[in-house]
Amino acid sequence: MPLNQALAPHLPYLRRYARALTGSQERGDAAVRATLAALVAGKLSLDQDEAPRVAIYRAFQQNWSADPDQGAPDSSPLATPEARLKALSTPKRAAVLLTSVEAFSLEEAGFILGMSAKELEAAIVEAQDTIDKMLASRVLVIEDEPIIAMDLEALLVELGHDVVAKAATRDEAVAMARAKRPGLVLADINLGEGGSGIDAVSEILRSFDIPVIFVTAYPEKLLTGERPEPAYLIAKPFLPETVQATVGQALFFHPQTVRAA
Repeated sequence: MPLNQALAPHLPYLRRYARALTGSQERGDAAVRATLAALVAGKLSLDQDEAPRVAIYRAFQQNWSADPDQGAPDSSPLATPEARLKALSTPKRAAVLLTSVEAFSLEEAGFILGMSAKELEAAIVEAQDTIDKMLASRVLVIEDEPIIAMDLEALLVELGHDVVAKAATRDEAVAMARAKRPGLVLADINLGEGGSGIDAVSEILRSFDIPVIFVTAYPEKLLTGERPEPAYLIAKPFLPETVQATVGQALFFHPQTVRAA
């Protein structure tokens, strides 16, 4: 099978991972393009003994880790994502993302990162503890399904966040955002008769600079490369670990995020 056909199904999810790892849509997509270019040029090769999905993530990690420009930045205030990057090493952050968001097994993630399963497990525990202690926020949940909204609220509260409002329609979401001024938004994309979660977020972001996580059953439809795309996605049905990791990464990288009092 040609290389492009073997890798095509996995590229939307690799881009999701790269964006979360780097904290930027621009940097994440550039890192994926650099990996593909290295593969085509023969500077990088896929491990033929591994499944294509594992092999392409491994190749990406090798190529990105070799980039001197992705190292730890200079010291800066804790409220900036650059300072948080110094508090949490790249391998630890990658370990959380690979297992919780990308759903790799410990063995697969360990192979991708060049770590043993035991080392990887320790890195995950340390990374998540650091993120949870560092960050807490006021959250707006935009979701038209009451059960899903309650599940998200319970997970967020357990993680130490304050869910200041839940909204089921576009208009309600915009009104709640203006009234409650959240520090994070979790938004369903399709609100049924209540409108579009994307439209609600677009309106909110005209007034507030806050991180947004979209929740959808079809993440691949938002990672086409043909239009503006979100940096953070949670696929339905979601696991608690996925919510925890994605929320942590979204807050971790946003420059306005500060720990709640």
